[in-house]
Amino acid sequence: MERNGTLRIFDGAVAIMTGGASGIGRALSEALGRRGASVVVADRQVALAQEVAAGIQERGGKASAVELDVTDFSAVDQFVQATAQAQGRLDYMFNNAGIAIGGEVRVCQIEDWDSVLNVNLHGVVNGVQAAYPVMLSQGYGHIVNTASMAGLLPMPAAVSYATTKHAVVGLSKSLRVEAASYGVRVSVLCPGFIRTPILYGGKYGKNLQPVPPEVQEEFIRKYRPMDPAVFAEKVLDALARNKPLIIVPGWWRLFWWISRLSPALEFSLAQRSYRSVRKAMQSETDA
Repeated sequence: MERNGTLRIFDGAVAIMTGGASGIGRALSEALGRRGASVVVADRQVALAQEVAAGIQERGGKASAVELDVTDFSAVDQFVQATAQAQGRLDYMFNNAGIAIGGEVRVCQIEDWDSVLNVNLHGVVNGVQAAYPVMLSQGYGHIVNTASMAGLLPMPAAVSYATTKHAVVGLSKSLRVEAASYGVRVSVLCPGFIRTPILYGGKYGKNLQPVPPEVQEEFIRKYRPMDPAVFAEKVLDALARNKPLIIVPGWWRLFWWISRLSPALEFSLAQRSYRSVRKAMQSETDA
């Protein structure tokens, strides 16, 4: 591996993207490919990951695909080490894989908690623990963890998801302080609503208390979901500037400011939103 080098932004960089087969991961992988990075698209959905990599290649970029379960540290560690050895460097580690399970805590089972914690939190920890030593030995690198606005705000009816995303924000902010002394960057992504499959449950998520499709779509539309390709370009621009906490779309910063300036108002707004969600879930139950 290259030692005493410098981080490449983004042309010629080597980037690993977990959860790269769809949604935000796919959009970021494609954007990195357009900017000249060599992207390794890692996902449990290996056939879709191969499609993403092939599309990047067809457009003149460099990409490959790997089947990966981020909950298996041994597999993640071996994969990261092999990538760094084969490519001679590792510039970016995007710990992006995530799932969501919707529903109030009163209807959750411990297995639901385990599923979300294993992917969203332990998956990020596994990626960090695999990539960070490589970057320390190089003297450069950028770890990018995908959290959510649910990592900054209350998210009733998806408490397990919010728990993991709050943890990812705390992990990222704390590690950023440690890592800076060694030349390694750390950023955390806090997306608002992005039009991706996770809004509807995704491949591995589920809704424990289903909401009527028309109500769900109206709720999503109210928060003006951003196209993932637009999101990805804005994120890469922010990463190039080494931003620590990246909120996209930008107008979601208003809610973050409210949260910091007036916790009472934050809880009031969250309670209002929860009442509408609960009413929709109840209407489906009664139907």
